[in-house]
Amino acid sequence: QLQASGGGLVQAGGSLRLSCTTSGRTFSTYHMAWFRQAPGSEREFVAAIRWSGGNVAYSDSVKGRFTISGNNAKNTAYLEMNSLKPEDTAVYYCAAASRRFVLTAMRMSSMYDYWGQGTQVTVSS
Repeated sequence: QLQASGGGLVQAGGSLRLSCTTSGRTFSTYHMAWFRQAPGSEREFVAAIRWSGGNVAYSDSVKGRFTISGNNAKNTAYLEMNSLKPEDTAVYYCAAASRRFVLTAMRMSSMYDYWGQGTQVTVSS
């Protein structure tokens, strides 16, 4: 029900824009987020947005370089990634939550009900 797209191969210092769209059954979301997983590593939080109030959160590793945005009515989220580094290489997953929770919980993957299939981002040095 979630589809992530926009990944690809880019040189260090370049930019990419990921998109997360919904399909199939219509459902309401209160939060949307991006996580990523590099080979041999656990899935980690990247960014999240809460539609009510527009609150956003970022991991320290991407703060200042990545921007999350979206459209609540369309259940669509975007991740603008600038100044990409080789360590940003990973499969990026979008996620959505069908219930509201506190801002501090936005970084927890267990809070999200819906997940996209992932899109590969590769940053070459």
